[in-house]
Amino acid sequence: MSTAVKADNLEKRYGTKKEVTHALKGVSFEVERGELFGIIGPDGAGKTSLFRILTTLLVPEGGQAQVDGYDVVEDYREIRKRVGYMPGRFSLYQDLTVEENLKFFATIFHTTVGENYDLIKDIYEQIEPFKDRKAGKLSGGMKQKLALSCALIHRPSVLFLDEPTTGVDAVSRKEFWEMLRKLKEQGITILVSTPYMDEASLCDRVALIQTGEIMSINTPEGIIRDFENPLVAVKADNMFRLLKDLQSFPGLFDSYAFGEYHHAVLQKENQQQELQAYLQEQQHESLELQQIKPDVEDCFIALMKTDS
Repeated sequence: MSTAVKADNLEKRYGTKKEVTHALKGVSFEVERGELFGIIGPDGAGKTSLFRILTTLLVPEGGQAQVDGYDVVEDYREIRKRVGYMPGRFSLYQDLTVEENLKFFATIFHTTVGENYDLIKDIYEQIEPFKDRKAGKLSGGMKQKLALSCALIHRPSVLFLDEPTTGVDAVSRKEFWEMLRKLKEQGITILVSTPYMDEASLCDRVALIQTGEIMSINTPEGIIRDFENPLVAVKADNMFRLLKDLQSFPGLFDSYAFGEYHHAVLQKENQQQELQAYLQEQQHESLELQQIKPDVEDCFIALMKTDS
């Protein structure tokens, strides 16, 4: 496989000399052609700055990047012909109808809707009944499908999607990832950023990013496999007191709230019974304790602790 996207020590800063924000701090990675690659991290991690550099909308302060073998600074015109970009905020024309938006973006790229309709057919058919509705009047899921159709209308070789599922319902999220899977089957390289850790499992590989730095790059399975400590889910009637008591347990590596449970990361195997006995001594009522497998969010939290 050949490389579709390459970032080499990318740096991006905002602000003045007195107050500088480092959005990217030496970010490096490669994406293979035809890969579905996830950039996973919370708000403010640097995902949007990275995507804007790779789509030639920002110039980096340091480092280099190539898309389809073209330099993002020197060859920006060529890259813009080859990439599709769906920004995090809905950026289409609110006062134009669904059909007018699609025709407008086709015209920008010197093509027609008919020429590449086979690529967007499965997506556009879902919003075609609303083709005469103004984009500003669409639901979140419909806006998402329209924006994706417009980003694909010129048949890009690389597709950048910046937090495409933020603010849409769970059903629309699931439908969207199914669309991405079908696009990948057509040979399109896809880079998608998201703050949702559960979406990492839907990618071929992921890069975990925090405060402008890549913490890990691996398959979702590989990232989870690197989590070496035993993990226990704990629940009791008084969750606030439970977390404080967990943090006082001498055999603990880390503990944090996680949905309806607290997750306790133990220092070594066979400490679960010790932990249970310790918590029973603290007279916690309705105590539940079970060893579980970590997910990507557990791995992300562990990496943050390691880096700090």
